[in-house]
Amino acid sequence: MAVKVDMELCTGCGACVEACPVEAITIQNDKARIDAEKCVECGVCEGECPTEAISLPD
Repeated sequence: MAVKVDMELCTGCGACVEACPVEAITIQNDKARIDAEKCVECGVCEGECPTEAISLPD
């Protein structure tokens, strides 16, 4: 999986869940989880994360 969530930075706010166009993100145990099989690496979640916990590869 290329998209990464920094669990220390993630607050589980859900902004990424709402932004994801393919419903690849869920909140589990108060942290964002990305389903690698659904994720299309569009980057929308990265831009919506208020704590910059989500990163895509360069």
